[in-house]
Amino acid sequence: MTAAKTYSRLSSIARPHLLRSSVARATILICLAMAVTGCNTTKSDTITTGSIPKTSSAPLDGMDAAQLAETERAIGGAYVKNPKNKDIGLRYATVLGMTGKHAQALAVMQQVAIANPTDRQVLAAYGKAQAAAGELEQALGTIGRAQTPDHPDWRLMSAEGAVLDQLGRSNEARQKYRMALQTQPNEPTIMSNLGMSYVLSGDLKTAETYMRNAAQQPAADSRVRQNLALVVGLQGRFSEAETIARKELSQSQADTNVTYLRSMLSQQNSWAKLADKDKPAKLAAN
Repeated sequence: MTAAKTYSRLSSIARPHLLRSSVARATILICLAMAVTGCNTTKSDTITTGSIPKTSSAPLDGMDAAQLAETERAIGGAYVKNPKNKDIGLRYATVLGMTGKHAQALAVMQQVAIANPTDRQVLAAYGKAQAAAGELEQALGTIGRAQTPDHPDWRLMSAEGAVLDQLGRSNEARQKYRMALQTQPNEPTIMSNLGMSYVLSGDLKTAETYMRNAAQQPAADSRVRQNLALVVGLQGRFSEAETIARKELSQSQADTNVTYLRSMLSQQNSWAKLADKDKPAKLAAN
């Protein structure tokens, strides 16, 4: 998932250390995107198949709005022709989710799940779509069906944790993340999700600790580092957050991230106040 989309799915802050429920729900969507298939560019998660139109087979991460719209159009046409195709359905649902069309993504995944009722990858993506559409209890059940006790999948554990976090069951959620880390030690996406869990409860310092640890892992990708930038920015250290946000991104993506972060906080007049606090620090450094 691009960092631009990471920020665009976050809304506003009610108090400095208490996030609104809308932010909590949006943050969970980030966790789910990191925990389940889709929304990244790793080889294990990027779907590339000859059955998918060439225009939409490129990694979704890094696409701008126009590219996503074109990909949605192309893959949507392929889906209409072959709605039972697993790869096309997964790809289409992922694009729809990235553009905020969660109800439509869920409808697509329902059809794919009917055609592939025992496929773990499909069930995992179906659970993600249910959670994104607000069907949290159903999502837990679907993700649970995808899991196999004798050979547990850490991605599913992390996804289950993300749903539990959205249900307000943070202790259970963190237990799932830690179980996932036992299966996949030092996995940056799990640590990032664990950090996001603390963001939801307003414990930004603990969240930053996990985020920094995640960002330092060799396998960490841009999404993990952008989440670190978010947590740093939420604590008012905007210069540092901007520096992190601008790494590894195009200028337009970085500008979008920074612009949205400022806009998000300014809804509570937070940007001006925190920016003023940042100025003396800059002057002292000079």
